[in-house]
Amino acid sequence: MKVAVVGATGMVGQVMLKVLEERNLPITELIPVASERSVGKKIKFKDKEFTIVSMDDAIAVKPEIAIFSAGGGTSLEVAPKFAEVGTVVIDNSSAWRMDPTKKLVVPEINANVLTKEDKIIANPNCSTIQLVMVLHPLNQKYDIKRVVVSTYQSVTGTGKAAVDQLNAEIKGESLEKVYPYQIFKNALPHCDVFADDDYTKEEIKLMKEPKKILGDDTFNLTATAVRVPVQGGHSESVNIEFENEFDLDEVRRILSETPGVTLQDDVKNNHYPMPIYSEGKDDVFVGRIRRDLSQPKTLNLWIVADNLRKGAATNAVQIAEYLVANNLV
Repeated sequence: MKVAVVGATGMVGQVMLKVLEERNLPITELIPVASERSVGKKIKFKDKEFTIVSMDDAIAVKPEIAIFSAGGGTSLEVAPKFAEVGTVVIDNSSAWRMDPTKKLVVPEINANVLTKEDKIIANPNCSTIQLVMVLHPLNQKYDIKRVVVSTYQSVTGTGKAAVDQLNAEIKGESLEKVYPYQIFKNALPHCDVFADDDYTKEEIKLMKEPKKILGDDTFNLTATAVRVPVQGGHSESVNIEFENEFDLDEVRRILSETPGVTLQDDVKNNHYPMPIYSEGKDDVFVGRIRRDLSQPKTLNLWIVADNLRKGAATNAVQIAEYLVANNLV
């Protein structure tokens, strides 16, 4: 099976290669793809060297799967060209997520919607993935009415240049800023660009994508997304109002039994999720589970995940694994 990784030299692309190395996708030929300036360079994968090729060359060899992490504009232009030659594209950009003709997939939740006809599959936003991994089992049990989420997002979500900015500021060095302000010793209530309604695109993704993934538009969701000087993963403070009453012990049991979710909820021993411990891991971590004392049937909790792994690369690879296991490619 030929698998192309489009955007192989980028931050997410590099993690995709790492995840592909760790997991059992039956790759017979890896096709790394990057921008023209990187064509001809070598990358290592499973102790072998592979030459980076152009987009046209990758399309010409008709890979069974192409995992994209190359930006929305590139995806809109190139993904259909891969699809035309029979390749299944798993796209990590925002380009196709809210397209009603495309599936938006978190495998633990809704992989069963995929068919052989799906040639472009959307990978959700990183913050959305970790959120819905927790919302899904609770929605099934208690029926969600409203969600209020505030995110504390790692600079890795912006890319390598943002990591470089943070590290330069830590050292007191001058570097061209990716953000409009310094990020070291700061928190920016500004993830992605502002839309006409004064929400950022990141917040809009968080408000729209969960409904599509869960197949449920009966609940309301609002979001505030904040960039923080963290390099390991995204954190979310989440307030969930249910239609039905819940029991805290049952909530903990449900989450502890959810595949892909790790419960860390022992405040007496200071055991709770933190991005520093999520880095490099595939699970979504949840803790600080407690009742909202201001109104009934409402829960507060704290969710953390590595945004480059489950929030991007791992989820995409899991989609590919599902396609292979179910003979959809």
